[in-house]
Formats: sequence, structure tokens, C-alpha cells
Amino acid sequence: MADLEYAVHDHIATILLNRPERRNAFTLAMVDAWADALTRAQRDPDVRVIVVTGAGGSFCSGVDLSEFRGEQRSPLAEKELLAKRVHRVALTLEEVDKPVIAAVAGPAVGAGMDMALLCDLRFADRSARFSEGYITVGLVPGDGGCWLLPRAVGTSTALRLLWTGDFVDADEALRIGLVDEVHDDGDLMDAVYAYAARLARRPPVAVQTIKRAVRQGARHDLRTALDLISSHLAVISTTEDSREAFAAFREKRPGVFTGH
Repeated sequence: MADLEYAVHDHIATILLNRPERRNAFTLAMVDAWADALTRAQRDPDVRVIVVTGAGGSFCSGVDLSEFRGEQRSPLAEKELLAKRVHRVALTLEEVDKPVIAAVAGPAVGAGMDMALLCDLRFADRSARFSEGYITVGLVPGDGGCWLLPRAVGTSTALRLLWTGDFVDADEALRIGLVDEVHDDGDLMDAVYAYAARLARRPPVAVQTIKRAVRQGARHDLRTALDLISSHLAVISTTEDSREAFAAFREKRPGVFTGH
């Protein structure tokens, strides 16, 4: 079995981190496979939603320190390792405009927590535990945590978690906005795939454009955002997906893209 597995079913691509004996700590080879799988899903017109999860009751315990800290590297070599290898997943996700859902069971620690934060939505079961644990080994977040976490939970809460490395359980994660839904153990994947199926039934061009517009809006002022969305809307309204969805709504009938 591969350390990272990729499969597509009913328009949903699943990326499975599959090193349960190491709590899915990732190696450089897994990073490459992860980025390649995201690119593959983005380019595949049959894929409308992407789910990222871990095997064996864990999401991801971060980088495999035995590989990443096993040799002495110069500061430049360390920076290049991050920039050219580890950061491939984060930078590839920036190019993915399809919905990406993290299904988190068990620990999501350090870079594993950052990888969950990189996803658009996070669903957790009650065993989930989150920690930006870099500080406990004398490091700083190397995979975007200082940028991602404040945007999810606010600056002061992010600093508290980053400075202490404290673990947050599923209920607390929901309370502070770190996750979007919490489900009982054993129910998580059913809930994730039910939600993913609902998204997959929506007009895919509109779904992807909404994600792009949200990201663009975070970088621009209102006037620029409105100018961009007027162009998006003008194009989207001419697509067959949009015409079918509107016709089904007007005629009060099931359409090609329906869901609740």
C-alpha cells in the first residue's frame, strides 16, 4: 500500500494519508505525491470536490522529523527544502479552485494542522485534537500556520495557540472557529461525503468561481471585488450549467444540478 492514496468516486476525489504507524507523519515523497494528487484533481473535469483525510484514526502528526531533522543543513538549504518541496502542497492548493474538505480524526499537529487549515472546510470527529506544536521543539510554523491560523480564529487566539503549542479538542475547535462541524466518532466520513456529494450536485463552474471570488475579495477592496464579480457573473450566466439550473428553478422541477 502507498503512503498516500488517491481515488475518485462520484465526482469526489479522496486523498488518503496512509502511514498510520507514524500517525500519518509525512515524508518528502508524500509531499510530492500530495501536490501531484491535488494537481490531478484540479485538472480532472470529473472531479468536483476533494476530500483530504488520514488512515488509522489520525489525520496527520506533521512532518516526519526523522527525515527532516536527520541531517545538518545550511540555513539556505533548509529554506530551499521548505520552499521547493514542503511548500508545494500549500502553493498547489492556492491554484485549486474546487472545494477541498479536511476530514480530521485524531491528532492534527504542527504541519498536519497547517495542512488542515489550508483546506476550505474542516470537519472533525470527537477524537480530533489540534496543536501548532512547533514551539515545543523550538521551531516556528514552517507551513503557513502564522498566516493561516489568525484568519481562522483571530489574532489573539492564534497567538495563544502558537506560543503555547496547547492542544485544542474538537468541541473547543468548533467554538473558536477552527473547524466547521464536529461529528461523533464513526460518523465523520459519512457526514463529509454527504456534504461533498451535496457540493458535487451544484453547478461546478459556479462553485469554482465562488471560491475564486472569495479569495480575490480577501486581497482587494470592495470596488475591485465588485468589478471582478461583474465579469464572473457575465461569463457564468452564459454557461449551460447556469441555464439548466435557472430553468429547473423557474419550472420547479429537479435539474441536473440539485441538492439541499
